[in-house]
Amino acid sequence: MRRKMVSLCLVLMDAAIVALVPFIALYLRFEGLVNKRYLELFINYLPEIIVIRLAVFYMFGLYQRLWRYASIHELIGIISAVTISSIIIGVYMNVTGADIPRSIPVISWLLVILLLGASRLFIRVLHFVRHSRQDQVTNVLIVGAGDAGAVIAREINQRYNNTKRLIGFIDDDAYKHNQRLYGVKILGNCRDIARVTVEYQVKEIIIAIPSLGGPKLRDIVKGCKKTGCAVKVLPGLYELMDGKVSLNQLRDVDLEDLLRRDPVKLDLEEIAGYLTGKRVLVTGAGGSIGSELCRQIAKLSPNQMILLGKGENSIYEIDRELRDTYSTFKIEPVIADIRDESRINHIFDRFKPQVVFHAAAHKHVPLMEAQPDEAVRNNIFGTKNVAEAARRIGSETFIMISTDKAVNPTSVMGATKRVAELIVQSMNSKGKTKFAAVRFGNVLGSRGSVIPLFKKQIAKGGPITITHPEMKRYFMTIPEATQLVLQAGSMANGGEVFVLDMGEPVKIVDMAKDLIELSGLQPGKDIEIRFTGLRPGEKLFEELLTAEEGTNSTCHEKIYVANLKQVDEGQLQKALALLQIRERTPDEIVRLMEEILPSYRVTRGKVGQERRGAEESAVEDRPASKIVVGQVVVEG
Repeated sequence: MRRKMVSLCLVLMDAAIVALVPFIALYLRFEGLVNKRYLELFINYLPEIIVIRLAVFYMFGLYQRLWRYASIHELIGIISAVTISSIIIGVYMNVTGADIPRSIPVISWLLVILLLGASRLFIRVLHFVRHSRQDQVTNVLIVGAGDAGAVIAREINQRYNNTKRLIGFIDDDAYKHNQRLYGVKILGNCRDIARVTVEYQVKEIIIAIPSLGGPKLRDIVKGCKKTGCAVKVLPGLYELMDGKVSLNQLRDVDLEDLLRRDPVKLDLEEIAGYLTGKRVLVTGAGGSIGSELCRQIAKLSPNQMILLGKGENSIYEIDRELRDTYSTFKIEPVIADIRDESRINHIFDRFKPQVVFHAAAHKHVPLMEAQPDEAVRNNIFGTKNVAEAARRIGSETFIMISTDKAVNPTSVMGATKRVAELIVQSMNSKGKTKFAAVRFGNVLGSRGSVIPLFKKQIAKGGPITITHPEMKRYFMTIPEATQLVLQAGSMANGGEVFVLDMGEPVKIVDMAKDLIELSGLQPGKDIEIRFTGLRPGEKLFEELLTAEEGTNSTCHEKIYVANLKQVDEGQLQKALALLQIRERTPDEIVRLMEEILPSYRVTRGKVGQERRGAEESAVEDRPASKIVVGQVVVEG
């Protein structure tokens, strides 16, 4: 359509030039004193002259050329077309008995060449000027003509119009098509993206639909990527806790977006009720989960935040980030090791936190498998130190971050986290502090997740290494997990282990393929995927519950409470005393944890290797077991 319009404009312009040239030629020949007879003669012949010229111009392809790239070849085409048309006109007028001065055809021939050439040169100059401006201005297409798209459009027009030009919207709502929003059209639906990007020379596509689910977003992203445009996406609603949309929030499409889950519905009043105006301490505050907890808590205006962690660099970074954003409450960065009981007691005596989020833990399964004594000291006795300090000073709420690896653990890390859950449960009856744990699976983008590793492997050209083609994991984004942790904290009455609805498990190999494609490469062709076999402590499928536990639903659709047995306090204290003996060998530590946790399936040593081999070989014949948990289906 656009090309037809350009051709029509060229035809009309040429018709005007051809119509004016005979009279200009007469004016030049007679130096302004034109005989009336000649004027009448050319007026009578003008329709034939225009038709002959335009017909020959068409035959020579003057309306099928890209004049923005005109060169000497196009000039030769103009001269040829004008010469042939001039000869035809001359013969026609001579045959029909027209008596005109012999110099008029020559002057007309020269004038038509000059004016046609000038018009085409003007087109090229105009394109050059526009193109030079477009080098600094990016044509932008917004997918989503809703509230978020409107905010982005307004911001582009008001604040970024010198670098971005909004050319239109794409929206699947047929009612909106051909209507205008902020002066630009809704140009079609998602199937029209490829056409629109070519027709309007789009360089950047913004997907502005925060409520869009992962599967639909995946389809849109694939269509956008095929155009070769830069693709930006607005974060999901779970990342927009305050509901505000801004162009500064746009980012490149990442795996978190393709796995986007339904937005989390939060009761902000309930959460604010136990956090606003309170002294809040977060252990592991420099880690992935801990730092995001700090960000989310900061939005709810606590009285004071104590950022406790062992790594000085990570604590420094989250401290500076919060100070740059918030100035209405006190922020105290504290460098401390949760294994140091006297240091932890001193910190709690000094700050007297009312709410404690315990996120500090050793989480790397293979590393802890090789060093079970460190896992025990940090995950078990570090948790015990923090929990006892909170109980002693009378904290109101204590929330521990747990993991799905604590269910039927096959790793030292999982086993130590399950023992930590037992400690938190047992603490609940010893004072006024409400103790609870929140159990969930992997989080995308955390330091210990596979995603950063996959990205590094892709950057190096591969291969991506995966332990098993059938390995599956539950995944959440960091913001979603932390928001649900805060919500669960508001529900805690004491002694609960909350279980988050993790949705459906995702194959690790499918995630790897998505990451490769997001990098503009092809799995198996550009980047090899190599399977290396299960590592010590790993299992193919994670579980959120044991078959005996089951859950009770809560008032939140994504939060459940595990039905756990009462902790045998005497047995737990006896086991902890035995674990605390420093001279224990790794195998002795593992045997002690087996006694504490009958569900612990050891995968260390020769027996562990045989068990892992049997699990790998049986996976093809093993139907996925399903435990229906309220509205949650847990697959193991």
